[in-house]
Amino acid sequence: MLDKIKNVVSNLSKIAVEKQISEKELDIVIENLKIDLLESEIPFNLVEKISENIKKHMIDRKFSRSDEFKEIIKNEFTKSIVEIFDKVEDVDLINLIKTNKDNPFKILIVGINGSGKTTTVAKIGYLLKENNISSVIVAGDTFRSGAIEQIKEHADRLNLKLISQEYGSDPAAVARDGVEYSKTHNIDAVIIDTSGRVQTNNNLMQEVLKINNVINPDFTIFIGDSLAGNDLVSQAQEFFKFTKFNGSILTKVDADVKGGAILSILSESSKPIIYIGTGQEYKDLEKFNEEKFLSGLFQ
Repeated sequence: MLDKIKNVVSNLSKIAVEKQISEKELDIVIENLKIDLLESEIPFNLVEKISENIKKHMIDRKFSRSDEFKEIIKNEFTKSIVEIFDKVEDVDLINLIKTNKDNPFKILIVGINGSGKTTTVAKIGYLLKENNISSVIVAGDTFRSGAIEQIKEHADRLNLKLISQEYGSDPAAVARDGVEYSKTHNIDAVIIDTSGRVQTNNNLMQEVLKINNVINPDFTIFIGDSLAGNDLVSQAQEFFKFTKFNGSILTKVDADVKGGAILSILSESSKPIIYIGTGQEYKDLEKFNEEKFLSGLFQ
């Protein structure tokens, strides 16, 4: 994770050993550090903060060994990231559903097509089933060709009820049908998929707003592709502006070696990452662990 900064850390360590580093010399290296951090998709405000803190600790100091300087970088990263974590509330989705007294617990899923949204809906259904929570899936994407068939295949594999209508139907009406079915059949939770088309962004957001107003979800989850880079940040900002989502699930984290996506979402939304997708199987939905993330930063 954060592989791109290893070289610049090594270079910084070399010039920091057994000599007093000048401010001019330090500025050059810090600038390189900033570039590498940004290329690792670390949020700009966090890059600025970390860089300034490192500079304060470096200037006019002499280090007896490179490990001493590397420890400073590690500490400053850790400190800055822990501050982000501290601002984010801890959320246990399973506990929220089990303690809910007004069935069904309504989960609204938002995000861009191609982010692994539909597969993640199925993973959530599997997770709830494993925790003895009954659920219904709603095929709220009535726009994308093949979307209903795709989610039906997942529902059939998991032996979960799917609520759907024809393509072109009002997604809010489909969502309402899912909620009403769940009430009638005493289902614990309803998972509502939505459209994620990007070419009609305003229409998409208005559609999500309508669904939100009709069903009044208990928990809205933003699904983001951890490999989407800076697009992920803008997507999260846009969806948060319209939905004020309660938490995120990041997909394809098993392929993301940069780690910046996680920090970006936390920094920009101040909402928790509740799970991360670590593979293609239904079971590959892992609860986000802050300590594990921190310990892996410099491995």
